[in-house]
Amino acid sequence: MKHLHVSYKGALKTRITHILSGTEIMTDAPPDNEGEGAYLSPTDMLASAFASCMLTIMGIYARRNNIPIDGTSASVIKIMASEPRRIGEIILDIHFPPYPYTDKDKKIFDQITRTCPVSQSLHPDISRKVTLHYAPLQ
Repeated sequence: MKHLHVSYKGALKTRITHILSGTEIMTDAPPDNEGEGAYLSPTDMLASAFASCMLTIMGIYARRNNIPIDGTSASVIKIMASEPRRIGEIILDIHFPPYPYTDKDKKIFDQITRTCPVSQSLHPDISRKVTLHYAPLQ
């Protein structure tokens, strides 16, 4: 069964279509690799998928345990390496809203950063730095 369709649109751009929903995403090569940077690059998508996967799995845990994490966000920094050109490092800062998270919750969230499906799929040579930030209670 086909889940995605990707077509080359010219000028270093692609269109990705999610078959089930019809949602479309465009990509473009970044300016430092002959593109215009008009859309996310494929490597931007990979780095953001890493963060999105973590937040999704954290959301599953939170929903099952009645923990409000709506508004949790991640800032993503992707650092490219050369020879070969590839992602060399992904730095994520995940910010949680104020809530009295237990030590168990924090331990599970930390574990998710290493065990989500995208994390498990990344090449081991990609350095990953993930920091979890918990907003203080008011």
